[in-house]
Amino acid sequence: MNKIRKNKIIYTLLMILCIVGFWWFDTYYSPASATRTTTYMAPETTVSKDYWPSSSTGAVVHHNHYMLSYSEKHEQAEWVAYRVDRSHITQDDRTRPYFIQDPKVKTASADWRNYKGSGYNRGHLCPAGDRKFTQAAYDETFYTSNISPQHPDFNGGVWNRLEQQVRRWAKREGPLTVVTAGVLRGNLPTIGREQVAVPQYFYKIVAKGEGEALKVIAFLIPNEKTDVGLKRFVVPVDQVEELTGIDFFQGVPSELQEKLEATVNTKAWKF
Repeated sequence: MNKIRKNKIIYTLLMILCIVGFWWFDTYYSPASATRTTTYMAPETTVSKDYWPSSSTGAVVHHNHYMLSYSEKHEQAEWVAYRVDRSHITQDDRTRPYFIQDPKVKTASADWRNYKGSGYNRGHLCPAGDRKFTQAAYDETFYTSNISPQHPDFNGGVWNRLEQQVRRWAKREGPLTVVTAGVLRGNLPTIGREQVAVPQYFYKIVAKGEGEALKVIAFLIPNEKTDVGLKRFVVPVDQVEELTGIDFFQGVPSELQEKLEATVNTKAWKF
């Protein structure tokens, strides 16, 4: 065996030993000060108190990954508030659970069977797609306090498009705070034994930034099929407040709040 061939064999063996050594180190070694078991820390989803809306019912419920104000009269939330950031948007495959009543709603949230045969979807307010980072966070969105009767073409159409748009904003510009629900005012039709109100309009308010850099955008969309672009549904926050009787962003200084809520600024949001 000549010297060149012998050296090649030696180098090859050394390379294999190095690869095996790195694999073993990465797989099995941990320093004495470390522990092999780590606690998973879920992404921060707490909504800043400055952004809490007012509650006309006093029935505010805090879950781990969203909060809501429940209206027993309408058997659904008058608002759901949650935080969404790029770390929340994952492609994890989660097992879809059954809808169940919310254990934290003292008057008991509506039974999912009210929707059965009604012609309306059980439309999520805090989207399940925003909470795939753990199975527990995903499951939490299936409380019936987090759903509202939505026309199938609305739920699978413009509402879905808006949810996807919010996810794109979250990936590029997050964290965002979102407040959303149906407009629970007027003589609304109902479904089911518990007479769950069917909103004629749904709103979604999105905020980004802090202090003087705070930007907000609000959408008001009829609960029906529509192929119109999302920009057509942008309205001042003041309009949503007038329709719902809810005061959004209570903790924001009044001067800034008045300025943000009275105007429409789509330039601050890339569609």
